[in-house]
Amino acid sequence: MIAQSAELTPHDLERHRRELHVHCYRMLASFDDAEDATQETLTRAWNSRAMLKPDGNLRAWLYKIATHACIDEIRRSQRHPISLERSFSEVPWLQPYPDRLLDELATTAEAGPDAIVVARETIELAFLALIQLLPARQRAVLLLREVLSYSAAETAVALEMSVSAVNSALQRARATLAARPDREQPVGRPSPYERELLGRFIDAHERMDAELALATVREDIRITMPPHPMFFEGREQMRELFETADRMGEWKLVPAWANRMPTAASYLKAPGDPLYRAFKFDVLRIEGDQIAEATTFMPDLFPAFGLPLTLEA
Repeated sequence: MIAQSAELTPHDLERHRRELHVHCYRMLASFDDAEDATQETLTRAWNSRAMLKPDGNLRAWLYKIATHACIDEIRRSQRHPISLERSFSEVPWLQPYPDRLLDELATTAEAGPDAIVVARETIELAFLALIQLLPARQRAVLLLREVLSYSAAETAVALEMSVSAVNSALQRARATLAARPDREQPVGRPSPYERELLGRFIDAHERMDAELALATVREDIRITMPPHPMFFEGREQMRELFETADRMGEWKLVPAWANRMPTAASYLKAPGDPLYRAFKFDVLRIEGDQIAEATTFMPDLFPAFGLPLTLEA
C-alpha cells in the first residue's frame, strides 16, 4: 500500500505488471491483448495517480483500472463466440500463456493473491474459452468474486455497480457456465506421468512414428487450431495429419508448459532449409493416462516462452 498518492512512482506501478497481465489474460483470453490492456492500465494509473487516496489500496485500485480497460477492449472488439459446442476454434483469439511467467509471478513476494490462483484451474484453456461466452461485466464479476475472492461489496466498488447488481450478474454467469458441457478439470503442477507422456509424444513426432504417437492419445482425440476453424477428431484423422506433416520436412520438438498443461513447441526444417524454424505449439489436455485434446497455436509466442525462433540443424 502506498502511504501518499503523491509518492507514487513508475516502479510502484511496474512491480504489479505481471499479476495485472494474468488478470487481463483471463478477461481477454489473448496474451497479446492482455499485453495491450496491461500497458493501458499502467498508463491510465499514472495519468490519474492523483486520484489515489492517501490511504488507498494500490493493488485494488490497479485491478479496478485493469478490469475497466478489459471491459472497454471487449466492447470495442465485439468479440463474442457463438458457442463452444465443437472446439476452441470458436474462440479464434485464444492464445496460450507461458508457465514460466506464471512461475515468475508465483515467486514474487509482491504478487498478492494471484500467486496462489495461477496454479489452479482458472488458467486452463477450457475455463478461459468458456468464460468468453459471458458479457463483459458478468465475466469481470465472475473473476473478481470467484478467482480473486473479492467480496460482493468490493466487487461493486471496483465495477461501479450496486451489490445487488453484482450478485445478479454472478448468478447469471454461473447459470451460463453450468449449462455448458463440463470439460475442465483441476490443473496443478505437472505430474511425473505428464512429463513422461509429453516425452513420448515428442519422441513419436520427431520420428514421425504414427503408431507410437497414436498410442499416446485417446481414441476420440480432438485437435483444434485457433484462430483457424479447423477441427479434427479421432485417431484416423490424426493419422492423416501425421502423413501430411511427414511430407513437410524434418521436425524437432521442445518440451514446454502453457496454462499449467504439457506443451510441445515444434520446429520444422523444410527440404533445402539449413535451419529448423518455429512452427507451432501443441497444448495437451490429459485425461487419465492419455491425451484427450491437442490445441495447436501459431508460433508467434515462442519468444514469450523463452524459445528461439530458429534452431541449428
